[in-house]
Amino acid sequence: MTELRHRILLHAYVTEKSMDEMERLNKLEFMVDRRATRADVKRAVEQLYQCKVKKVNTRIVQSGKIATVSFAKGFSAEDVGGRAGVF
Repeated sequence: MTELRHRILLHAYVTEKSMDEMERLNKLEFMVDRRATRADVKRAVEQLYQCKVKKVNTRIVQSGKIATVSFAKGFSAEDVGGRAGVF
């Protein structure tokens, strides 16, 4: 199961906008496998980072698929970002 989570979440997607959303809106962005559904991304983030995800939005860009993950109250995007290698 661990291998599956790592295949879904490729890496954290860090831009100036995503860093601002992390601080203000408690959100993180990840590059994900194009075949991954929102439910797959939610399950992978919750299991890999031991947190609770409120919502997942996805979008397709030229370089791949990006998932924006909103965290539930009590879980900090900055803490998860630190574990995901954002800093």
